[in-house]
Amino acid sequence: MGKIKIAIVGVGNCASSLVQGIQYYADKGPDDCIGLMNWDLGGYLPSDLEIAAAFDVDVRKVGKDISEAIFEAPNCTTAFCPNVPKTGARVSMGCVLDGVAGHMAEYADERSFLPSDGEEPTQREIVQTLRDTGVEVLINYLPVGSEEAARFYAECALEAGVALVNCIPVFIVSDPAFAQRFEERGLPIVGDDIKAQLGATITHRTLTDLFAKRGVKLDRTYQLNTGGNTDFLNMLNHDRLASKKKSKTEAVQSVAATRMEAENIHIGPSDYVPWQNDNKVCFIRMEGKLFGDVPMNLEMRLSVEDSPNSAGVSIDAIRCAKLALDRGVGGILHSPSSYFMKHPPRQITDDDAHRQVQEFIAGTRDN
Repeated sequence: MGKIKIAIVGVGNCASSLVQGIQYYADKGPDDCIGLMNWDLGGYLPSDLEIAAAFDVDVRKVGKDISEAIFEAPNCTTAFCPNVPKTGARVSMGCVLDGVAGHMAEYADERSFLPSDGEEPTQREIVQTLRDTGVEVLINYLPVGSEEAARFYAECALEAGVALVNCIPVFIVSDPAFAQRFEERGLPIVGDDIKAQLGATITHRTLTDLFAKRGVKLDRTYQLNTGGNTDFLNMLNHDRLASKKKSKTEAVQSVAATRMEAENIHIGPSDYVPWQNDNKVCFIRMEGKLFGDVPMNLEMRLSVEDSPNSAGVSIDAIRCAKLALDRGVGGILHSPSSYFMKHPPRQITDDDAHRQVQEFIAGTRDN
């Protein structure tokens, strides 16, 4: 089927896990592919992804081959494939815009971003880079709250004629105006806000759906998350959290038997614990009523390495975007978005989303 040339915006922990994963699975086969939802996706294997371009603003990453940049501070995720060979794709200087929260300068260099003082590129220059390198799919890994920057790179994708996978909670795919423009250009889009392989949101959704299917009335619930990576440090600025909280909350609300009042559901990042690094700890509590209005409650603790938990999902989302390009399908890919993302334009249960995305892969469903 050939390679899928991708560009990465934001060479952080998630990008590190993605790049490592492409190499990690390169010498494996269908019987040795632990951790992947799909080995062969429409004829494309994980190793068919090729990093053609990357953009970041950190002085420690800009100018380096992405195989080296992914291990630079402040990245702190697990190096499960530490010997990534050079790719030939060097990290280009990106545009800062609102991608770096001001409060991060108050923390030690190894924990926060160090923006380069190099000249920032114009939109035209970024578009030219995407065209010159033959990029087909752009994946957005910018920090939470990068509203202006996310829209800037979406505009670049539109102008360059590449598909977009939006992994952050800035509502690009969920924005009808943006979605229409991508559809008019015949460019597929998947988003918004990636749903981890087995993370807090998918687990909370599954339990909420279980309550509904078993006739248990869900009265109140919370989800609290702690972590020590730059994502959690960035989110200490609560002004950057509005879309994140909305995305995570709606993901759970959408599968409840009846919508809960806002005061009875609390979902979102809780605190930054530096020594956790890329480990994310999630606490979920659910209170409800069983037969005869008898009360019950459930409490759960989940601990995962945050960034690898999303990398396999990204690999599938990228391959779905490429399939759509091959088939001449533009605009929102509803099935992949519903299955892979927290805030898709169309919320359905994960069982239905799984079935629909398999139909999309098989070619029996357009989007």
